Amino acid sequence: MSGNQLFKYATAPVIDVVDGIRPDQLGAPTPCSEFDVRKLLNHLLYWGPSLEGAAHKQTVPPPVTPESEVDIPDDWRPKLVAQLAKLTESWSEQAAWEGTTHMGGPTELPAAMVGGMVVGEIVIHGTDLARATGQPIEFDEDLLAFVHKEVEAGVEWGRDMGVYGPEVPVPADAPLLDRILGLTGRNPS
Repeated sequence: MSGNQLFKYATAPVIDVVDGIRPDQLGAPTPCSEFDVRKLLNHLLYWGPSLEGAAHKQTVPPPVTPESEVDIPDDWRPKLVAQLAKLTESWSEQAAWEGTTHMGGPTELPAAMVGGMVVGEIVIHGTDLARATGQPIEFDEDLLAFVHKEVEAGVEWGRDMGVYGPEVPVPADAPLLDRILGLTGRNPS
């Protein structure tokens, strides 16, 4: 599976989950210990424009107001679905994966690395939302193989940055999604 095909396989199941979130579930805890459903939705909305900008080789800084001081808008659902569609469209261009880019700041990074991190974020946080709201979620196995490889390659860096928690042991023959979650510090069960 090429980089420009990954996003449609990542975002479609997440959009289904987003569509299934009920208002009474916004305060539910997620497997990502720092976020409940509301804060995780806000996180995705807050950083979405920067991640979309990275595909276009544009530095789009996050909003001036810190993420912790922003709450989701009343129309969060259509905004998040639209943002996921924009990410899919932006990263579906082969040029998005070539050269270097920025993720909302001055540090230049390989575009393929950024694209891989963004796909991983969608899969992992989409799974967080599904589990928090009691919804099923399934991803294409080739997509999961890509994400697993990307997470494995950057897991120590992610832990050093505080993005991932300590690894949760998962059997080597566990499903790929479980192994990805375990690497990021989430308990798959």
